[in-house]
Amino acid sequence: MGKFPFKLGVISDEVSQDLDIVIRTAKDYKLDSVEIRSVWDVKVQDLTEEHLRKLKRDLDGAGLRVISIASPFLKCDIDNPKEYRDHISIFRRCIEIARALDTDIVRGFTFWRKGGLEGLPKHWDSIVEKFAEPTQIAERESITLAVENEQSCFVGTGVDLARFLSQLDSKHVKAIWDPGNAYYDDAREQAYPVGYEALKRWIVHVHVKDVVVNRKTGKPECVPIGTGEVDIQGQLKALEADGYKGCVSLETHWRPKALDEQLIARPGGREFSSSGEYASRVCLENIRRLLNKL
Repeated sequence: MGKFPFKLGVISDEVSQDLDIVIRTAKDYKLDSVEIRSVWDVKVQDLTEEHLRKLKRDLDGAGLRVISIASPFLKCDIDNPKEYRDHISIFRRCIEIARALDTDIVRGFTFWRKGGLEGLPKHWDSIVEKFAEPTQIAERESITLAVENEQSCFVGTGVDLARFLSQLDSKHVKAIWDPGNAYYDDAREQAYPVGYEALKRWIVHVHVKDVVVNRKTGKPECVPIGTGEVDIQGQLKALEADGYKGCVSLETHWRPKALDEQLIARPGGREFSSSGEYASRVCLENIRRLLNKL
C-alpha cells in the first residue's frame, strides 16, 4: 500500500483507545501515519506532557508519524462568546501538541450548524469574522489550520468550503477534505468530482469514510469502505492523477452495530472506539483492494 504518491493513515480512536492496538493495526496494513483525536480515553487537547512523550516514543519506535492533530476546534456554538474563547485556548494548546508530535496540521471546523441549510448564508459573515483571530494565530505560529467540511457544522460541502477558504485567503488556512461528510450533508453534494474539483487547490489532508442512505429511514449512515454510495475509488484515482502528496486517513465511523448520532458527532472515548479495530481492519482491507485496482 506504499507505492502511491500519497501517504496512508488512520485516525487513532477509530481503531482503539489503546495505542498498542492502533500501532499494531497500522503496521499490519503498512500505513505511514496516525492522526490523533483521542487516545487512552483522553481527548487530544487534554493530553499531558507525559502522554505526549509516550506517544512520540512509541510511534517513532514503530516508524509511524503523526500526520495531523484532529482537534475539535470550533465545534462550538457560534453565539456563545465563552465557548469561542475556550476553543481559542484549545487551538493554542493543539498547536503546542502539534509541535511536540512533529506535525504542522491542526484541524478545525466552522461551528455547530443552526437553521439547517439556511443557516450558512445567515451566519456567513459571522463565521468569517470569527476566523480572523485563529487565522492570525496560525500565521504567527507558522502552522496550518486545516478546516474540515463537516455535516454537523455550517460548512459541510466541498463547494462551500472552497468559497470560504477563498474569502479567507490565507496560506495558513487550508482544507481537510472528507467526501463522505459531503455526502452526509443535507445538501447531498456529489463529493467526487464536484466537491473535490472545487476544493482541491486548498486540500492538505484527506479523510475517507463510506456512506449509504438507509432506504427505511431516508437518512445516511456509514458502511464499510467500498460498499456505499461515495465514489471512493474515483476519489483515490483523482488524488493519484493530480499528484496529491499528502495523507489519506481512514475515518472508519462504521461499526458492526450502528453508532448513536451523538457519538458520531462527538467521537472519543471507549464507547465510540468499541469494535473499532475489527471495523477498521475491514475498511483497510477494502482500501487495499481499491488501491490495487488503480
